[in-house]
This record gives sequence, structure tokens and C-alpha cells, in this order.
Amino acid sequence: MPYQAAGEMIVPVILCGGSGTRLWPVSRKSFPKQFWPLISETPMLAETALRATGPGFTAPLVVANQEHRFVVAEQLRDAGIKAPKILLEPVGRNSAPAIAAAALLAAETDPGAVLWIMAADAAIQDLPALREALNIAAAAARAGYIVTFGMHPTAPETGYGYIAEGAPLEGLPGARKLERFIEKPDAASAAAMLKEGGYLWNSGMFVCKADVLIEEMQTLAPEVLEAARQAVVARKSDLDFIRLDEAAFAAAPDISIDYAVAEKTSRAAVVPAAIGWSDVGSWSALAEIAPRDEAGNFIQGDVVLEKAENCYARSDGMLTALLGVKDLVVVTTQDAVLVAHKSEAQNVKKIVDRLKAAKRPEAENHNRTYRPWGFYESLIQGDRFQVKRIAVWPGRQLSLQKHFHRAEHWVVVAGCALVTRDEEKILVRENESIYLPLGCVHRLDNPGKIPLTLIEVQSGAYLGEDDIVRIEDNYGRD
Repeated sequence: MPYQAAGEMIVPVILCGGSGTRLWPVSRKSFPKQFWPLISETPMLAETALRATGPGFTAPLVVANQEHRFVVAEQLRDAGIKAPKILLEPVGRNSAPAIAAAALLAAETDPGAVLWIMAADAAIQDLPALREALNIAAAAARAGYIVTFGMHPTAPETGYGYIAEGAPLEGLPGARKLERFIEKPDAASAAAMLKEGGYLWNSGMFVCKADVLIEEMQTLAPEVLEAARQAVVARKSDLDFIRLDEAAFAAAPDISIDYAVAEKTSRAAVVPAAIGWSDVGSWSALAEIAPRDEAGNFIQGDVVLEKAENCYARSDGMLTALLGVKDLVVVTTQDAVLVAHKSEAQNVKKIVDRLKAAKRPEAENHNRTYRPWGFYESLIQGDRFQVKRIAVWPGRQLSLQKHFHRAEHWVVVAGCALVTRDEEKILVRENESIYLPLGCVHRLDNPGKIPLTLIEVQSGAYLGEDDIVRIEDNYGRD
């Protein structure tokens, strides 16, 4: 059971920003890695939230990009997480402003609340060891320390920052003074630290009291704290979300919590731990923790291997076959394929940067686009026409809208649709269709108990997604 002093609870603070470009082409800005089931059948955000449920924990406080708010809410709801607080960043400003805003919000209810701050996209395999480490960290946090978890290194990894551990903290068994942080090292330095001992991987997780963190930020990063405070004071509620004020939050410096506070504070402590942790920061890191066959291969999806060794192969799209190769990462999606040697997996971001420079949409956007009501994906696109698949969750509806440049034809292939077309309301059943002429005011509802799937055929001079005039919307969009 997690640590719980009399009447005191731990507040999980889950940071859900980031685009995870080193896991391209699966992880992209439009749908980054924390929303994908990369380790199990559960999305990583949900796995993270479920680790921090039960006795001793409050509902989580999730800090997310406002563009992903409905995905966050849907995945937490699907995981059975009750009454989460979802704090929306209007712009990305790195981890320090996000954590400051979360601490200020938590302190409104309980200034002495113990916060467990963590990323939404890390893997932890040994949950009993995690609970033991959390017990130690919470005790040290209540004693006034800002505690991080230091992972016992298993290899001279160059993809992680390191921590030099110091002397044990008196009266806090299992916790140690944190001597210093070390930037991601080269291979020789990592090997030397591993041989010498006394060095740990920096997990990026922190445990501290809200008021302690606020005090330290007031001293060490006052500009960050002031911007976050103004953003929290001027916040607005929107459905189930808490929106930080955009102008105030945008004024915050773009800085990580490590640089802003952790590397400067005199209250830093570390709990050494072996919890099967990985930040899943690259395909090679994911391959290390994935189950493998006798030849060292991991496969997922429609994949066929012949004389392949030590490969990570995943397909979310077409049949993918590997023949006579070893030490490769092969990832197939509907619109992109990555083939990389495992030793180069940390450099996938360079491919993404080249795609961005070429203004390729595949750099940041998936073929499937998620919306609060479901998703759509393009199937065929040609001159003056486009075919899409649209899925609408039960009880959801699209905005009341119209288009100036395109007409649409909807064919229902599963479920039942209630269609508003100007003054009409028409029930369209499976294998039935309806035509929406250019300029008509229309809306799509799913009144049923199962997902609605339809094929949309668009025709017109311009088929861009910005040709939408929303007249009425349930989701606070323009």
C-alpha cells in the first residue's frame, strides 16, 4: 500500500505534454506516444494513472496540451479514473511552468499536499518496488526535501541524464543526499560512471510538498512562479477542464524543472530504486523491455519474419516482412515506414526534422485525426474529391456546421445516424445514405449504443479542414 500518514494523501501530478518524436512514425505531435498502447494493451497515460490509484492517493491532476484534452479525458474515463483534474496548457513552456501551475492549484486545497510528479509516458515494470520507493520518498518529502527517484543503471546508457548520490539522510532510511545532476554523457563517461558506482539514472520523477516547491521556485525561479500564479488566478473552467490563462502562461520562461529548481536547490534528495523503469525514449529502449522470441525478435501486428535476429518489428498498417536481417527496428503505419538499425534509434528525430523542413504533413500529423466525438481518416484523395472514414462514439455529435466549397455524401456502414440537414432531421440506418449539398447547415449525431461508422465522399473545389463554419458546438471549439 502507498505511504499515507494520518489523514494525508499523495496527489499524483501527471505531465502529459510532449510529442515523442524519437518514436516516429507512431508518435507524432497530433497523437504522441503517451496515448498509444506501446507496452501493453493499455495506453501509457492510463497505465501511469492506474499506478497512482487506490488508498493513499487523491484523484490525479493531469497537465495536458489543450489540443489533446478530449483524448486525455476519454482515456482516463476508459481506465476507470474517477474525477481527475485536467489542467490545460494554452502553449508549451516545458516542465517548470507546468509543475508550478499544478503545485499552485494543489496548494489551494492543501498547501502541505505531497505531490508525486511524473511523466505520462514512462514504463515501470516492478510495481511493488515502486510502492516501496514511493513510501521512502513521501517520508523525505514530508521532512521538507524535494525528492527524485534515481534508477540503478543496468548499462552505460547515453540516452539518460545521471545523478551522483551523496550520503544517507539521517532519520530517513533509503533516502540520500543528491550531490549533483549530470547531463547525458558520452559512451566513455557512461561506462566510467557505471564502473565506479554511486551514479544513478535520472528518472525525472519528483516527490515534494506543494508549499516547499512553491517556496523554492519563489527563490530560484521567480519569473516562472509568477507567470504560473497569474495563469492559475485567471483560469477558466471549460466543461471538465481547467484552462490556464493564455497570456499569463505564455509569459513564463521555457525551462525544465531540472534547470529551474532541481539542480539549484539545497533540498534535493534521491531515492535509489530498481523498479524496471524506462522512459521509452526510443525504439531501441522499447525493444529492451518488450517480450522477445528465441531469436531475440519482437513482433506486433501483421508481421512475418524469416531468418531475422534481434529485431523489433511493428505494423499498424500493411503486411510487413523481414528476411535475413538483424538488429533492425521496422515500424509500419498507414502512411509511413521506418527502417533503422537499433544503434541509430536515438537519431529518429533527425528524420522528423528533415520532414518538417520539407513541410511534409507526416512529420506531425497522423492519417487518423481524433476529435472529441470520435475520429476521421482519409482513405482516398484525388482532384476535387476525397473519401473519408468517420467514426462517432455513442451519444456524441459533431458541431452544427456548413461548408462553402464542398458537398458531402454520407453512407452509413455500421450503427445508426441522426442527421440534421437544414430544417430536416433524418434517421439514416446501416446501408443507407444521405446527400448534403454545398452550403447546407448540417450535423451528425450518434443516438445509438454502438459506434457509428460512415464513409464520407467529399466533392468540390477546396477540401481543406478549415472550410468549416461552426454554428453550434458542444466542445468549446470555434
